[in-house]
Amino acid sequence: MTDDSPTLSPNQLAFIALTNEFCQTIENAASIDRHEFVTTMTKLLPRIYISAIDLDMDPLTDAFIAPTLDETTYDQVRTLIAQVMADDDTYLEVFLDDMKYSDTPIAATISENLADLYQEFFDLLHAVENATTDDQDELLGLCYENFTDYWGQTLVNVLRALHSLRY
Repeated sequence: MTDDSPTLSPNQLAFIALTNEFCQTIENAASIDRHEFVTTMTKLLPRIYISAIDLDMDPLTDAFIAPTLDETTYDQVRTLIAQVMADDDTYLEVFLDDMKYSDTPIAATISENLADLYQEFFDLLHAVENATTDDQDELLGLCYENFTDYWGQTLVNVLRALHSLRY
């Protein structure tokens, strides 16, 4: 007897696990020092990026990831990361559309970028938690689409800033 029920691929499972690890690291940021936080992020973010690239899938339907992270929690996360990063939170951003038209450098913050990623991953994790495997597959397809359109660039931008701090 074979089990023909749909399953997620090992990469899809790895992506979910990595985003969960990211969220847990962010949630526990107050309990580690800045150096450990930066080191952990510079190890975790590239793995998430590679895992997201390997998803390489299209949303099959009009899947929707319901926002579950409220604005208050988002602000708490951003503030927590800003406190951990202290004076090293701000960096100059060069990969923004506004930069094309600006005579002055544009500042970005590690805390806001990581909070944006946290929001994306938190919402995804809550959406897949009790979903069927087919729905999980569709939600991951939507997350991949969001990766190509939005959060992938955010991830590499903040990784560049974290890399600079670490090395």
